Amino acid sequence: MRNWRRLLLITIGGLWGSAATAQDQHPLVPSDGLVSVMTYNVKGAPWPVTHGRGRALRTIAERLRQLRADGLNPHIVILQEAFSAEARAIAGFAGYRYVVAGPGTRDRTDIPASRADLRFLEGRSFWHGERAGKLFNSGLLLLSDYPVTRAARLSFPAFACAGFDCMANKGAMLVTIEVPEGGTPIDIVATHLNSRHSARVSDERSLYAYERQLELLSGFIRANRDPRHPLIVVGDFNVGGAPARGVALAAQLPNWGARDAPLVEALHAVVAAGEAGRPGPANAADAVMRRNTDFEFISAGRRAELVPLAASVPFGRESSGGMLSDHIGYAITFRLDPRPFEMATSDTPARLPTRLPSAP
Repeated sequence: MRNWRRLLLITIGGLWGSAATAQDQHPLVPSDGLVSVMTYNVKGAPWPVTHGRGRALRTIAERLRQLRADGLNPHIVILQEAFSAEARAIAGFAGYRYVVAGPGTRDRTDIPASRADLRFLEGRSFWHGERAGKLFNSGLLLLSDYPVTRAARLSFPAFACAGFDCMANKGAMLVTIEVPEGGTPIDIVATHLNSRHSARVSDERSLYAYERQLELLSGFIRANRDPRHPLIVVGDFNVGGAPARGVALAAQLPNWGARDAPLVEALHAVVAAGEAGRPGPANAADAVMRRNTDFEFISAGRRAELVPLAASVPFGRESSGGMLSDHIGYAITFRLDPRPFEMATSDTPARLPTRLPSAP
């Protein structure tokens, strides 16, 4: 593998010394202080953007329903590209009690444009969807077995999108979730950032939008997260093998956590624990890491922290050899632990364990 595509693997600190291993099968996820969170881009765009997706989307819904019947369903599921009616129907069919959608087609967030933003807007292309308006919603959907007590949304403005991505009202949402017997709620941020090749514009143009989205996302998190709560930032970050995107994302990560609560990439934490003498991770988890775009970043709050216990991949490669989407759907099971108050005044410098591509 060429150097520019190697993954930047930073050592996990002692905070995750008790993390367990990744699993080939779906983990048992009893309640009472445990919470499992799955992220999955279901490729649910409507016709004519995609076609023939009905059967795969129904299979996704049926599998989630069966996992529930078996007592193995993730407690919380974050879907990206849940644009079509069939994709949105996954929530109800799978039996989740609480469903929160991201920004809708008409939602807007009033954010002033800079001079650079205005110059970027002057270059909008009609032929690449940048002047078509918001034809689709954000495609973000959060499904939860646990009560949702608060929700906030961010719509990326016109100067923070590029190419055909501008036809969807992409953005982010933050929800606060009460975990049974957990004591402290959890804040979860879900997002889906601008694509690169699929946008059908130059890398320079899509990178500008990508960097602006990250800046706006950081501001949104700072304005809306409760610092007492542990935080999960999850979604499709569209990094892949693009070093410039990895650098841009890494630059924003410190703005999401706190100085005394290093931001940790949960799947890497679980895999690193396995590499440290425990059984190795599933092949599908390795595939997620190689793809380098679907993440679950976590940070402790003043009152509690999330300890990643296990990873599972309910939606990887099928026995037939194909896949139900062009992404892998994986889940992390966390334990919610109380956090001593004195830790909130720690001067431990933040470290950023992540699997972003290094610069060339």
